[in-house]
Amino acid sequence: MFPRLAEQYRCLVHDLVLSLEALAGSLQKRGLAATCYSCGEGLEGSGASFVANLGTNHMVRFLVSDFGISWVESRDGHELVKLEGADAIQELQRVAQVLQEPAPASAEAQGGVDSVAHSAKPQS
Repeated sequence: MFPRLAEQYRCLVHDLVLSLEALAGSLQKRGLAATCYSCGEGLEGSGASFVANLGTNHMVRFLVSDFGISWVESRDGHELVKLEGADAIQELQRVAQVLQEPAPASAEAQGGVDSVAHSAKPQS
């Protein structure tokens, strides 16, 4: 049972890395600051660090590796939210959907996607 679970987790990490790379590329094409650095090759030891700028001093970081999955959102250098595991993946999905929607003209005039202010629970 444990080898099967380990292999499933490696596949999950691999899929997340590919998704993060695609998301970073998509956001960059829209003119947003986003990067994704990945390490490892194939399913062995892979991981990634995704960082996106949501507006003035508002950033998100999503880390995925064989050691875990985490989401950190910060503003002005202060950590607002830190999520791990499934909660981190759900928050990534929510923000990715918001960021990839066409921005209304009024939001663009006010400085981009900084209005992504989330409804996630605060860090405990």
